[in-house]
Amino acid sequence: MERIILVGNGMVGYKFCEKLVAHPNRDQFDILVFGEENRPAYDRVHLSEYFTLESPEELLMAPRDWYADNGITLRTSEMILSVDTENKKVITHKNESFEYDYLVIATGSSAFVPPINGVEKEGIFIYRTIEDLEGIQIYAEKLKAKGKFQSAVLGGGLLGLEAANASKELGMTTHVIEFAGKLMPRQLDQTASDLLQSKIESIGLKVHLGKNSKEIFGNGELESIEFADGTSLPVDMIIISAGIRPRDELAKNSGIAVGERGGIVVNNKMETSVPGIYAIGEVALYNQNIYGLVAPGYEMAGVALDQIAGGSKLMSPSIDMSTQLKLVGTEVASFGDPFIESDGAIAIRYENKQRGVYKRINISNDGSKLLGGILVGDSSDYNTLFQLYINEMKLPENAEDLILGARGGESKSLMGSVLDLPDSAQICSCEAVSKGAICESITSGCCQDLKGVIKHTKASTSCGGCKPMVVDIVKETLKSLGKEVKETICEHFEYSRQELFDLVKLNNTLGYDDALDQFGKGHGCEICKPVMASIFASIFMETANKQVAIQDSNDRFLANIQRNGTYSVVPRVAGGEITPEKLVVLGQVAKKYDLYTKITGGQRIDLFGAQLNELPMIWKELIDAGFESGHAYGKSLRTVKSCVGSTWCRFGLHDSVSFAIRIEERYKGLRSPHKLKGGVSGCIRECAEARGKDFGVIAVEGGWNLYVCGNGGANPKHAILLASQLDDDTCIKYLDRFLIYYIRTAGPLVRTAPWLDKLEGGIEYLKKVVVDDCLGMAADFEKEMDGLVERYACEWKEAIEDPETLKRFKPFVNTEESDDQLVFVPLREQKMPRPW
Repeated sequence: MERIILVGNGMVGYKFCEKLVAHPNRDQFDILVFGEENRPAYDRVHLSEYFTLESPEELLMAPRDWYADNGITLRTSEMILSVDTENKKVITHKNESFEYDYLVIATGSSAFVPPINGVEKEGIFIYRTIEDLEGIQIYAEKLKAKGKFQSAVLGGGLLGLEAANASKELGMTTHVIEFAGKLMPRQLDQTASDLLQSKIESIGLKVHLGKNSKEIFGNGELESIEFADGTSLPVDMIIISAGIRPRDELAKNSGIAVGERGGIVVNNKMETSVPGIYAIGEVALYNQNIYGLVAPGYEMAGVALDQIAGGSKLMSPSIDMSTQLKLVGTEVASFGDPFIESDGAIAIRYENKQRGVYKRINISNDGSKLLGGILVGDSSDYNTLFQLYINEMKLPENAEDLILGARGGESKSLMGSVLDLPDSAQICSCEAVSKGAICESITSGCCQDLKGVIKHTKASTSCGGCKPMVVDIVKETLKSLGKEVKETICEHFEYSRQELFDLVKLNNTLGYDDALDQFGKGHGCEICKPVMASIFASIFMETANKQVAIQDSNDRFLANIQRNGTYSVVPRVAGGEITPEKLVVLGQVAKKYDLYTKITGGQRIDLFGAQLNELPMIWKELIDAGFESGHAYGKSLRTVKSCVGSTWCRFGLHDSVSFAIRIEERYKGLRSPHKLKGGVSGCIRECAEARGKDFGVIAVEGGWNLYVCGNGGANPKHAILLASQLDDDTCIKYLDRFLIYYIRTAGPLVRTAPWLDKLEGGIEYLKKVVVDDCLGMAADFEKEMDGLVERYACEWKEAIEDPETLKRFKPFVNTEESDDQLVFVPLREQKMPRPW
């Protein structure tokens, strides 16, 4: 048996072990693993989640017992100081030596510490390990006890922004200091960076760009950091996340070749300059580059193992650095060449500052190939775009549809079926799983469902970004084999939402426990409970005051909980029309309870900062003044936005305000799989943005044009024309049919646009259902809607009139006192939550 010694037990080192365990020649090798840290390998990709976990053990790639159970000797808290390459031995810091047949160096990288005067002072931390985060947390608590809250993060790249968010979550007022003139300079262009900056500043982080840190001042405790331009910033703590440097000192000490700027030189077999010694991960210098992503490291681990085991696998000639992540709550992705500007390329850009979305794709001059791109604020199209790019697939005739969505009445995938991808298409970059491998796991009979495929191939088990495409491939492959694909909502109900909707309705099931007894099993979970609550509400027009135990937190308290633990109050303002008297009431209430006020894009006035116990008192005053719940917290109709229409506007063709009010009054309180928004525009100038809504009505000569299945938000899509030149009653009739059909058939938390994308036959079929009544159910749909409208009740009116319901609105179960831990600061003459 030959011995492999693995130096380094990070994510890549662990992946080497995992691949060895699964290798058919596993019994030929004995493996000894050394790790400097005191715990087994853990997930550094999700390191920023450390502060939200119950235990650091949740980050472990595998428990310590896993190594022993698989015949791997793991020695933690031990450092290898040198390698005797002639005698094939490694020497530890305890001066112990161990012989090897093959040596794999996976020592990773360390944080780059800029050469700044004073960088060695107390209160300065790097952001790299769990121990680093523990130290940051302890020091932050000490500072806050002294009334000190100023923290600075050196570095505006990926890790720097994650470090800044972690600092903010610890209650520090956090500044991001970046040497370059933009955030994430290697991944984003200026527009994307500007948008990201505005997003992270909106949550309280402060950004300083183009700053060259010169000196850190402080005697005993930090005081300030001075920049080369003569400015300075008061700081109490500094976190450094300004890049990485390969941990190649072991190679340097042992005569193994390293690059001029660091990193252990390797070839495409992961071999170093010394036979029998391999380097993988962030310490390896391949193609004169160090790769800081997990996917190349995993590929290196697989190549090194294959070579050791006598195989012929080689590293890819070039490494793709495409990446998708959620950064400080914002979706960010880049792929291919995000910056290409040349005669051979064209950049197509889409920007929506109001919604915080920026998309850019770079295509060849002839429009045939996708060369790269950037996504900020909405990366839902990343998997499709990446596959089009990496497989050099032909683009649609209108390449802009890739980021704007199909238009002109179409509703289909811009890439076609996922089964059209070549078998070689790499679906999971982290685990190097191809489309062919996923399909083969099913067609061979090895796997019968998604769970089995994930377990067998490990696709989507790392970052999880590829899971939507893995799900689609599994579904389409099963369908191609003639097998039924069940989209069950969870393990407790082996039915889709549509099936459960029908079962509840046909059996007149009135409660969650009854539904479990009749159609389910077990005790339920946090997935199926809100789904069932939505179904009951959609069928029986129940308010959220019914079946409280299965409502989500927002519906339980009839208000959206905000980031600082307070709640929002949003009365309905149908069509955006409000009287001066009601405006005065809103102002008086906001002033009395010291609430932050904002006019929203949906033409309502939101009141923020209410404590839980204040909600009934606030709503009592509002309801007495004639207001109703605006259902801003529910998966239900939110608003029907309108322009002033023909009443005031010289371009208006019809009275859009009156029609918007009629629509909103009809559908208020209507519960659905996801939130619903509408709009009514008095002419084709579209001031109400009706085509960005789930349903939109636009005045034209001869009546109203009705558009459906548009969505704003993170993934904007234009609504599609359903019917034209309708009178008021016919438009309402078609809306009734459309909404009931959507409510009956959509999946949980599926908005109208993706619902239509998945609807077989698309918009043409929907027209047949709604306009032509091809199912013969139009009269039933209209009758069902009439019944729901008749049963409407204001949830907050119910709540304030019922003493039992009011008991929910106590911050503490054992006292009537309010929460005195909330801290606010003034901004623009209103109170704001303290920015941490």
